[in-house]
Amino acid sequence: MSKARIFTATALLLILHLLISVSRSILLQPICPLIDSHSLSYPKQLFKSYPCPLWSSSFSLCLLHFRSPRRSTAALRSYSSSTVIRTENNPLLKDFYFPPFDSIKAAHVRPGIRSLIKQLERELEELERTVEPTWQKLVEPLERIVDRLVVVLGVISHLKSVKDDPELRSAIEEVQPETVAFHLKLGQSKAIYNAFKAIKESPDWDTLSDAKKRIVESQIKDAVLTGIALDDDKREQFNKIEQELAKLSKKFGENVLDATKRFEKLITDKKDVEGLPATALGLTAKTAMSKGHENATAENGPWMITLDAPSFMAVMQHAKNRTLREEVYRAFVNRASTGDLDNTAIIDQILKLRLEKAKLLGYNNYAEVSMATKMATVEKADELLEKLRSASWNPAVQDMEDLKYFSKNQGVPKADNLSHWDIGFWSERLRESKYEINEEDLRPYFSFPKVMDGLFSLANKLFGINIEPADGLAPVWNDDVRFYRVNDSSGSPIAFFYFDPYSRPSEKRGGAWMDEVVGRSRVLSQDGSSPRLPVAHMVCNQMPPVGDKPSLMTFREVETVFHEFGHALQHMLTKQDEGLVAGIRNVEWDAVELPSQFMENWCYHRDTLMSIGKHYETGESIPDDIYKKLLAARTFRAGSQSLRQIKLASLDLELHTKYVPGGSESIYDVDRRVSKRTQILPPLPEDKFLCSFSHIFAGGYAAGYYSYKWAEVLSADAFSAFEDAGLDDDKAVKETGHRFRETVLALGGGKAPVEVFIEFRGREPSPEPLLRHNGLLQVAASL
Repeated sequence: MSKARIFTATALLLILHLLISVSRSILLQPICPLIDSHSLSYPKQLFKSYPCPLWSSSFSLCLLHFRSPRRSTAALRSYSSSTVIRTENNPLLKDFYFPPFDSIKAAHVRPGIRSLIKQLERELEELERTVEPTWQKLVEPLERIVDRLVVVLGVISHLKSVKDDPELRSAIEEVQPETVAFHLKLGQSKAIYNAFKAIKESPDWDTLSDAKKRIVESQIKDAVLTGIALDDDKREQFNKIEQELAKLSKKFGENVLDATKRFEKLITDKKDVEGLPATALGLTAKTAMSKGHENATAENGPWMITLDAPSFMAVMQHAKNRTLREEVYRAFVNRASTGDLDNTAIIDQILKLRLEKAKLLGYNNYAEVSMATKMATVEKADELLEKLRSASWNPAVQDMEDLKYFSKNQGVPKADNLSHWDIGFWSERLRESKYEINEEDLRPYFSFPKVMDGLFSLANKLFGINIEPADGLAPVWNDDVRFYRVNDSSGSPIAFFYFDPYSRPSEKRGGAWMDEVVGRSRVLSQDGSSPRLPVAHMVCNQMPPVGDKPSLMTFREVETVFHEFGHALQHMLTKQDEGLVAGIRNVEWDAVELPSQFMENWCYHRDTLMSIGKHYETGESIPDDIYKKLLAARTFRAGSQSLRQIKLASLDLELHTKYVPGGSESIYDVDRRVSKRTQILPPLPEDKFLCSFSHIFAGGYAAGYYSYKWAEVLSADAFSAFEDAGLDDDKAVKETGHRFRETVLALGGGKAPVEVFIEFRGREPSPEPLLRHNGLLQVAASL
């Protein structure tokens, strides 16, 4: 989900950039790894967001007073008049409990945002006039001001990600400068900054809770990172940079989406789609129908190939037509790199402005700015990446040799010189041969309803919660969206979440992400005693139902759902009542992927897999021999998968530390240089995948992509606590799950991540479980 997540200067600006440009996820793995566009070895965290999750801090209003899950909708829609703006016609400003996603139009954006900003400017002026260095006179009114704005921005940004259209884009672009200006005004308020410093310097400092200390320290740090200490002329320059970066990030993301949508290939000859599984044929025929080919069928076509994830993956893994694979691959790695959608100049300008911003703040490069709010340092991140690279290199070399040997035995003419568009196809054939597993053959065992049932059963076992459908309680943006209520063991609601599972390439951006709609907050309590309950949304892009069949998922799509649900759990199960550190807010970026990656491990747990893997027609559980094969295949091409992520993380850091915009080296030169030590198969000379690297240019992962691997160390070690306790010991699993909930999920950003981890695990994190899970431990030990 990306993550500067508290109501402070830098945080607000990052939120704004992401709210306005792309939907935030902790872009949430968005925030997740990009498609393995070079080697196409398909890492298991494929297609998780560009940001995944990014904290949007999109607050709504209080979800309180829930004594029973049966409370009426009318009661749920009541509001405190002190926390909303009332207006007659604009749904963005009317009283609402859950956001009115079904009634908001582009025409509401301009007047809604402008009216809201005017009101909040008056409230900010009043706060600055009356501020005192106390919680009641500083933090609480500040949270209310920010809450009022970000809930509306969150709604608009979310709709842009899932229901994009030109009118909405235009409206957002028009009000963006005004919104950035307000964020800068708020983030650079000397009165607020000085009040926070006074709290820290007061004799009462030692009496504050850890959570409150974290809030104060983060506010002070982020204010400095937003230029509050700069001279007036430098602050003006800083503000111009922030305005320009917001526009550039927004344009970058739009170009990627438009370039993805622009590619369409209509196929009429059945020979050209040979090898595509029935589900893909059904999807591509359905796409063709939506484009005006009303008689299209899965059996006879025509079929429309797009660059949307389900279509792209099906071609790269299964299409026997090598020419088709090449065409689709080249289109994919060159998205947004030509013509009116070319992102090359935008990237250069973004990197130039980020470096200027860093220099203004007194840093050597932008990576140092990024690391100022993370667990790691540039040196520590590099150290981890090099250790993992060394452990992954030889296994990745062997992966390629295995693929060449296998394809040669299959009669491939140029098996010793495989191209990028061959890797995914022959990897899948080798996987099928080695483990007798065909992902498409497994789809019938992973129907969307059964997967969700099994996931919710696991959540009940581990964390003692019950999840039930609550469709109709809250407005939704598409008929496919589901709404759920999370209840504690007594049946009382503790959170809610939306889930938008299916791909809609005409209006919805790719990837998968989690974001918050409403955060837990004592300050925004409706009754003055109970904290506001959190609300989240999860978004994926899996294959939709075709005909009378439910959505049948690949195992990777199952992992993705578990991943995003992990993010949602940290948001929903927080016990922090201080809103600025509840859930994923104020959690260091390189730790926020811990719960999401942790949940993925349960996909390989036998009892869990058996509970989700039931044939959609017969109800038969997935055969035990297939489970064993899935388990054995977990480390298939692990070296290649690891190396791909290391390449992306290393490239990100290189661009934000050593690259000189406008210098002798281009961004593509840097890509090729980094690839020499991180990729077995070098990129094509014309490869311009950087033009669609939304994680770092339109999301929150700039100089932070390494955090996937950093958090993977934490998550693997956390899961190893369950392994140590005994995965077949229900009592031990429940006890360990309770401890995980009370630490990692409950403490939010109110405590430093390493302290939270030690409280759960009893020691500092170790990379050994990650290497062991990936089958690389022996290699690492020999280095």
